[in-house]
Amino acid sequence: MLKKLMLLASAATALSLGAQRALADGELHIYNWGDYTNPKLIEKFEKANNVKITMDSYDSNETMLSKVRTGDTGYDIVVPSDYTVKIMVDDGLLEKTEPNKMSNYKNIRPEAANVYWDDGRHYSVPWQFGSTTFAVNTEKFKGDINTLGILFNPPDELKGQINMLDDINSVIHAAERYAGVPRCGADKANLKKVNDVLQTAKPFWKTFSYDTRTKLVEGDVIASQIWNGDSYRGRQKVATITYAYPKEGVEGWMDNVAVLKGAKNLENAKLFQNFLMDPENAALISDFAGYDNGIKDSHKYAADAAWATSPELNPPAGAPKPEFVPPCSPDVVEIYNKIWTDLRK
Repeated sequence: MLKKLMLLASAATALSLGAQRALADGELHIYNWGDYTNPKLIEKFEKANNVKITMDSYDSNETMLSKVRTGDTGYDIVVPSDYTVKIMVDDGLLEKTEPNKMSNYKNIRPEAANVYWDDGRHYSVPWQFGSTTFAVNTEKFKGDINTLGILFNPPDELKGQINMLDDINSVIHAAERYAGVPRCGADKANLKKVNDVLQTAKPFWKTFSYDTRTKLVEGDVIASQIWNGDSYRGRQKVATITYAYPKEGVEGWMDNVAVLKGAKNLENAKLFQNFLMDPENAALISDFAGYDNGIKDSHKYAADAAWATSPELNPPAGAPKPEFVPPCSPDVVEIYNKIWTDLRK
């Protein structure tokens, strides 16, 4: 009888495992930022779950959101930044996958769980987070870099040697900080100040590009708006690339893995969300792109032990705390678009 019970138990276990494998078999289609995903992470998930992942990339939240709004994209997963998650939740574009009920949710750091765009994590899980300011090759410029004046009122040796992100929010919010006015404010006088700052600075800029690290590493520019992890990766190639913490303020952000409404591979997408909340897997994300990830104990699995203590991840004492900016109102967005269109002429 005992032997028979053991055989029945073994058969039940095998059936359960088989059911899990059957659930995981199939495909997963991901739409993520470019140069942002560790191939080792994808290979590990594919092997563990017998799922084939395909991936396309985008260069801005606005590009991704525009594509998603066109309708059936074929994607299951997107990786929107904080304010874009809020927009997508409010517009009914995301599945309520309840990551807070998944087995690995216990690994999320509290500050990454209690967030304005998805408080309690009903739709999304952290991918990576960081800040956006700028970096300067301090071999070529020896002055103080911890001011937005580097971008908006540069010294002579930096004029014509600056790259700006081709990103409406990062550029305009930086100009707002420099002008000393609120983010997303509708006051026309303040918006004129912001526009004046941008138009005055424009002749001093060489390019608008997301390819920030390459431009700094190859010496195409001396200063560039940049994300902290990208600056860290650049410093591994050019030791004098230095990330700035401007006194006027620092932009904070967090990218998040979310599932599109009506995703054809919904269960595989949920498996991927849970997979990312494992500390070893989160470490693989950070190993590739250089940003922190919001998962407890992931640092001890980092491939580069110096990464967690790097200046790009650890602001100096007295540096401004990163500011997360919620979505602007539609009327402000309309004015931003006019300012941006005129700036990019």
